[in-house]
This record gives sequence, structure tokens and C-alpha cells, in this order.
Amino acid sequence: MARAPATAWAGILMMLVVAPLTGQNAGPAPVKIAVFNFELDDQSPSAALLNQGPNRATTLEKATSEARRELAQSGRYQVIDASQVDIHAVPGKALRNCGGCEVGLALQLGADQALVGVITSATQTDYYVAIQIRDAHSGKLLNQQEANFAGSEEGWPSGVRMLIKHQLLVPQE
Repeated sequence: MARAPATAWAGILMMLVVAPLTGQNAGPAPVKIAVFNFELDDQSPSAALLNQGPNRATTLEKATSEARRELAQSGRYQVIDASQVDIHAVPGKALRNCGGCEVGLALQLGADQALVGVITSATQTDYYVAIQIRDAHSGKLLNQQEANFAGSEEGWPSGVRMLIKHQLLVPQE
């Protein structure tokens, strides 16, 4: 039996040590996910009684940014910012009510999945966060999570982060 030269063994040893450091043996590639701007469903008494609610665009932007950041940091997703997508063709300009029309928009962005998030304001101190992820190729609902949180509008980004971290990113059995 011929013996391998020392340089061959050194090369094999380097591959065993360096490959994990360079990611060559890493798990599956991150999934490309289009994360659309979070939407508000204002069911608060002020909105119902006065037919108006406060402008919460800044807080919704923060919630959306928090979702994108949490997903990207997980390493499981490559986040595609879908904030500039033209949704004028979407009925009522609300992705939450369009029956999965976001998948076509996600495909246009080169994504494999589409995320739509909704914050429902129940009262000034009670809100719900709901997230749906669909396969951009088939439209199939892949994951749907929601949770109720107590706190003011300033807590919405934290609620989004908690839902993603503790429910959405938990491995499915």
C-alpha cells in the first residue's frame, strides 16, 4: 500500500480545519424572502367611534425594519426589501386582504417567499401582531403566527421581534 506524501496529508488537514471556517460545510443557503411593509388594522375605539386613528406610519416602519433585521440575523433568510413595491393594483392597497397577491410581487423581486405582517390595534394598550409567509412560486401558506401583546404603540417593533424570534424562527416539528 502506497503512502500519501506529507504534503497531501497537510492539504487534507487544512481542508478539515479551514472548510468549517469558510462556510463550505454550512447548511442550506438562506431563503430569499420579500418582507413587505407592515400594515395597520386599527380596531381601536377611537378609530371606530371617530372614524379616524392617529397616523402611525413611523411606528409601522420601525416594526417592519425590526422584522427585516431579525430575519436577516437568523441566517435562515436573505431579506429582500419590498418597501418600494407598487401596490396600486392591490384591492384596497392592503396586502392582508388580497388573498395571496403578494406572491406575484415577491417573484418580481426575485424572492422565493413573501412575508406580510399586520398589527391590529385593539385599544391604546393592546395590540396583535400577525405574520404570514407564503411560497412565492405556489402561493401556498408556509407559516402563520400571531400573538397578543400589551403595551402602547411604541412597543410594536418589540412585539414583532418577539413573535419572529419565539414563534416564527422556532424549528417546525
